[in-house]
Amino acid sequence: MKKVLLLLANGFEFFEASVFIDVIGWNLEEGDNSTKLYTCGVTKEVKSSFDQTLVVDYRIDEIDVNDFDALALPGGFEVYGFYNDAYSDKFLDLIRAFRTGNKVIASICVGALPLAKSGVLKGKNGTTYRSAVRREALKSFGVNVLDQPIVLDDQLITSWNPSTAVDVALLLLELLTSKENAEKVRQLMGF
Repeated sequence: MKKVLLLLANGFEFFEASVFIDVIGWNLEEGDNSTKLYTCGVTKEVKSSFDQTLVVDYRIDEIDVNDFDALALPGGFEVYGFYNDAYSDKFLDLIRAFRTGNKVIASICVGALPLAKSGVLKGKNGTTYRSAVRREALKSFGVNVLDQPIVLDDQLITSWNPSTAVDVALLLLELLTSKENAEKVRQLMGF
């Protein structure tokens, strides 16, 4: 069983998180049955961008990276405190541990920024939300910023906004299973 850890910062975007939950879940039930998703946060309860609260499976300090095959990070809104958790030492250290373990890491929108701040994107190609402020932030962390919807560089996936979310989750599934399986799940889900 391939295990995906969905890392949530306070202020995360629910839609961006939900695509990982659904794609990995659809694969568990209707695809090749080889993936399962678990949620994680700095705290046991994590509040989304629009004030919904999610109780996660694990706190960061309970995670053994060796138990997981991939990490998924949705973006979020600064006004809801996204960067407070996303730029915290615990959050960044967990990202680094997944990278050290040569695990696949997928991010959506500004989920690329904690990846970059952690150093795992330094010298790599990436993208993020299409605002000058966010792109400059990504660039300031040593990332070669590309103007394209999804960038895959050395098992690191970045994307530029919520419209890419389903494709990012399906690309993660493809990297964990196969292109054929990801396409089967895409069709079953109606995409």
